[in-house]
Amino acid sequence: MKNLFKTNIGRLRLIGFLEGTSLLLLLFIAVPLKYFYNYPHLSSLLGTIHGALFLLFVFNTLSVGVEQKWKFKVTTWKVLLACIIPFGTFYIDKTILKKIQS
Repeated sequence: MKNLFKTNIGRLRLIGFLEGTSLLLLLFIAVPLKYFYNYPHLSSLLGTIHGALFLLFVFNTLSVGVEQKWKFKVTTWKVLLACIIPFGTFYIDKTILKKIQS
Protein backbone atom coordinates (compact mmCIF):
# COMPACT_ATOMS: atom_id res chain seq x y z
CA MET A 1 0.00 0.00 0.00
CA LYS A 2 2.83 2.41 0.80
CA ASN A 3 4.23 1.89 -2.71
CA LEU A 4 1.12 3.51 -4.17
CA PHE A 5 2.14 6.90 -2.74
CA LYS A 6 5.76 6.80 -3.94
CA THR A 7 5.29 6.84 -7.71
CA ASN A 8 3.04 8.69 -10.13
CA ILE A 9 1.63 5.42 -11.45
CA GLY A 10 0.90 4.32 -7.89
CA ARG A 11 -0.96 7.55 -7.24
CA LEU A 12 -2.85 7.10 -10.52
CA ARG A 13 -3.85 3.59 -9.45
CA LEU A 14 -5.07 4.88 -6.09
CA ILE A 15 -7.03 7.74 -7.66
CA GLY A 16 -8.46 5.28 -10.19
CA PHE A 17 -9.69 3.04 -7.39
CA LEU A 18 -11.31 5.97 -5.58
CA GLU A 19 -12.81 7.35 -8.81
CA GLY A 20 -14.20 3.96 -9.81
CA THR A 21 -15.67 3.40 -6.36
CA SER A 22 -17.28 6.85 -6.34
CA LEU A 23 -18.81 6.17 -9.77
CA LEU A 24 -20.29 2.88 -8.60
CA LEU A 25 -21.66 4.45 -5.42
CA LEU A 26 -23.16 7.25 -7.46
CA LEU A 27 -24.76 4.97 -10.05
CA PHE A 28 -26.01 2.17 -7.84
CA ILE A 29 -26.84 3.92 -4.57
CA ALA A 30 -27.19 7.70 -4.90
CA VAL A 31 -29.09 7.91 -8.19
CA PRO A 32 -31.70 5.26 -7.25
CA LEU A 33 -32.21 7.04 -3.92
CA LYS A 34 -32.71 10.29 -5.79
CA TYR A 35 -35.25 9.03 -8.30
CA PHE A 36 -37.08 6.27 -6.45
CA TYR A 37 -37.13 7.69 -2.91
CA ASN A 38 -36.90 11.42 -3.66
CA TYR A 39 -33.67 11.82 -1.69
CA PRO A 40 -31.32 14.00 -3.80
CA HIS A 41 -28.85 14.97 -1.05
CA LEU A 42 -26.57 11.95 -1.37
CA SER A 43 -26.53 12.31 -5.14
CA SER A 44 -25.38 15.91 -5.00
CA LEU A 45 -22.69 15.10 -2.42
CA LEU A 46 -21.35 12.06 -4.26
CA GLY A 47 -21.64 13.87 -7.58
CA THR A 48 -19.32 16.60 -6.34
CA ILE A 49 -16.82 14.11 -4.92
CA HIS A 50 -16.91 12.02 -8.08
CA GLY A 51 -16.44 15.08 -10.27
CA ALA A 52 -13.34 16.13 -8.34
CA LEU A 53 -11.91 12.60 -8.48
CA PHE A 54 -12.72 12.38 -12.19
CA LEU A 55 -10.78 15.56 -12.95
CA LEU A 56 -7.90 14.43 -10.76
CA PHE A 57 -7.83 11.09 -12.60
CA VAL A 58 -7.82 12.76 -16.02
CA PHE A 59 -5.03 15.18 -15.11
CA ASN A 60 -2.94 12.43 -13.53
CA THR A 61 -3.49 10.16 -16.52
CA LEU A 62 -2.22 12.83 -18.88
CA SER A 63 0.72 13.53 -16.57
CA VAL A 64 1.69 9.87 -16.32
CA GLY A 65 1.18 9.46 -20.07
CA VAL A 66 3.69 12.21 -20.77
CA GLU A 67 6.10 10.93 -18.12
CA GLN A 68 5.94 7.32 -19.35
CA LYS A 69 5.89 8.41 -23.01
CA TRP A 70 2.68 6.54 -23.71
CA LYS A 71 1.40 6.75 -27.25
CA PHE A 72 -2.03 8.36 -27.06
CA LYS A 73 -3.60 6.01 -29.62
CA VAL A 74 -2.23 2.93 -27.86
CA THR A 75 -2.51 3.47 -24.10
CA THR A 76 -3.62 6.91 -22.93
CA TRP A 77 -7.05 6.86 -24.57
CA LYS A 78 -7.82 3.47 -23.01
CA VAL A 79 -7.04 4.75 -19.53
CA LEU A 80 -9.08 7.92 -20.12
CA LEU A 81 -12.02 5.95 -21.49
CA ALA A 82 -11.99 3.67 -18.46
CA CYS A 83 -12.98 6.46 -16.10
CA ILE A 84 -16.40 6.90 -17.72
CA ILE A 85 -17.29 3.19 -17.83
CA PRO A 86 -18.47 1.46 -14.65
CA PHE A 87 -15.77 -0.96 -13.44
CA GLY A 88 -13.46 0.46 -16.14
CA THR A 89 -10.85 1.83 -13.77
CA PHE A 90 -10.58 -1.53 -12.02
CA TYR A 91 -10.06 -3.29 -15.35
CA ILE A 92 -7.42 -0.79 -16.50
CA ASP A 93 -5.65 -1.09 -13.17
CA LYS A 94 -5.43 -4.85 -13.55
CA THR A 95 -4.49 -4.94 -17.25
CA ILE A 96 -2.28 -1.87 -17.76
CA LEU A 97 -1.29 0.05 -14.65
CA LYS A 98 -0.32 -2.88 -12.42
CA LYS A 99 2.01 -4.26 -15.10
CA ILE A 100 3.72 -0.89 -15.56
CA GLN A 101 4.29 -0.38 -11.85
CA SER A 102 5.76 -3.86 -11.31
